[in-house]
Order: sequence, then C-alpha cells, then structure tokens
Amino acid sequence: MKSVLIIYNQANNERVEFMLDELGIRGFTQWENVQGRGSVEGEPHRGTHTWPELNSAVLTIVDDDKVQNLLRMVHKLDKRNPEVGIRAFVWNIEQMM
Repeated sequence: MKSVLIIYNQANNERVEFMLDELGIRGFTQWENVQGRGSVEGEPHRGTHTWPELNSAVLTIVDDDKVQNLLRMVHKLDKRNPEVGIRAFVWNIEQMM
C-alpha cells in the first residue's frame, strides 16, 4: 500500500476528484484552504489580497498497482495547465487497521 498526497490549486478540485473516480480510488481525505508556495516556480497561495489563490490537498491510500496511473494523470493535468499547479507525493504505508 502507498499513501499519495496531492496538493493542487482549488481550481482543480473537480478534476482531482474525477481522477480518483476514474481510477476506482474511493477513499480519500481532503483539506480546503491550504496555503503554501511551490518549490520551483510556484507563486504563493495565501488567500490574501496580494496572493488570493488557495490550494486544496487530498490524501489517499491506494494499492501499489494504482500509483503509477494516478501519477500519470496528475502529470497530465499539470502539463495541461502548469500555471495552476498540482503536485503528488508518494510514500509507503507499513500498517493499517
């Protein structure tokens, strides 16, 4: 099992949920109004007058065989609209109950 954290501009909320549905990934936890700044070229997303945009984040636990397809879909969305921004991070899940 893997944990996948996807952080993205709120403009992509529906697209991210569509990706999860398309891959049969049912369970996730979502956070709204996430603030931050991309590590390479990202503009700050602070929800302020100066930096009005905000992010959302989704955390999902998936079988190993779904990870690459999910990452491909995230990459495809990022390439389609790179100025909006989306990133995914993957790590191992050692135990669940």
